[in-house]
Amino acid sequence: MKFAASRLDPVKPSASAWVSQAAKDAKARGEDVVDLGLGEPDFDTPEHIITAAHEAALRGETRYPPTNGTLAMRQAAADKLNRENNLSYSVDEVIISNGAKQVLFNAMMATLEPEDEVLLCAPYFGQYKDIILILGGAPVALSCPAESGFRLTPEQLESAITPKTRWLLLNLPSNPAGAVYSDDELRALGAVLEKHPHVLILSDEIYEHILFDGRKFLSFAAANPSLKDHTLTVNGVSKAYAMTGWRIGYGAGPQPLIAAMTKVQSQISSGACAIAQAAAAAALNGPQDAVKEFCAAFEARRNLVVERIAAIDGLTLDPPGGAFYGLIGCHALIGAKTPDGETLNDDAAITAYILKDAGIAAVPGSAYDLSPFVRISTAASLDVLAKAMDRLHISIAKLNR
Repeated sequence: MKFAASRLDPVKPSASAWVSQAAKDAKARGEDVVDLGLGEPDFDTPEHIITAAHEAALRGETRYPPTNGTLAMRQAAADKLNRENNLSYSVDEVIISNGAKQVLFNAMMATLEPEDEVLLCAPYFGQYKDIILILGGAPVALSCPAESGFRLTPEQLESAITPKTRWLLLNLPSNPAGAVYSDDELRALGAVLEKHPHVLILSDEIYEHILFDGRKFLSFAAANPSLKDHTLTVNGVSKAYAMTGWRIGYGAGPQPLIAAMTKVQSQISSGACAIAQAAAAAALNGPQDAVKEFCAAFEARRNLVVERIAAIDGLTLDPPGGAFYGLIGCHALIGAKTPDGETLNDDAAITAYILKDAGIAAVPGSAYDLSPFVRISTAASLDVLAKAMDRLHISIAKLNR
């Protein structure tokens, strides 16, 4: 008997989650594995946020919350967007969900008709494609190679838009490449989209606060005010505030879109945890010192990895502009033979070799629709990353090329 519907056939489990679980299984067997597969800060949630959750529970905020989010959390998100991003939204134009991923799912489910096209900038977060496929849409991958800084060009965008294009999905900065667009580049993309008003824009800005080398963040809707009513801005507290387990994301956009997304959410999960929403509101409204400290630590970790990869023959890594990943080029290793005589024919084979020989859990670039690359998370500590780079150097040197 087949239990899964056919719509799930093209959907694969999350590559990063699978790799991380493989690392945990190896550790359970007593193997010494460094898990660089999952993008999760290793910091504790700041104390004032935890205190806010505790106080909310003591006040009795333990009942069903509104489907679209508590008023306090929606106001906190609207205030944050106004204060930090120069974007004005009413609380009715904001939805609070169980993580940013649910915001994405709500939006796609609320808007996609069968075979509607969604433009993705490859490499992209793998779940983007899977969500679109589950809902009967057609993901269209636009190759954004290392030579272009992993960024979409206006010419690519113009040539990709068709009458069936429903969404352009952007990730600023991006997972897995850490790509960052300049203000002018965002405006150039906006100039193309102004000519195609049937296309909606989803700007996933979950890594907004993790920017390096003095860069300043500009939200897509702020760069293109004329497109604000065509844009869904998605964000959350997981990455910037080390709150991955709290599962709170938010979206802001046109009220009819938010209303449709709320209708979807009402049938899937209802409102997100009220106590977690109180914590997230405290994160957005409270002191931001920890965010700056975390970003400085992530930049130091990025610098270590870039420096160490540069010393490994056969690997390449341009300094990512943001987020906490390294998308490492491994083209020179394709066709190399391991000490056991196995030929490394693709980046999946390379990551399998690294896991087996070096005890490093990483994710192949094929999971993000751009090969040959290997993605590692640089959210681990400097000591852990240094250990991983030592091992990687030794393992790559063993290959016969």
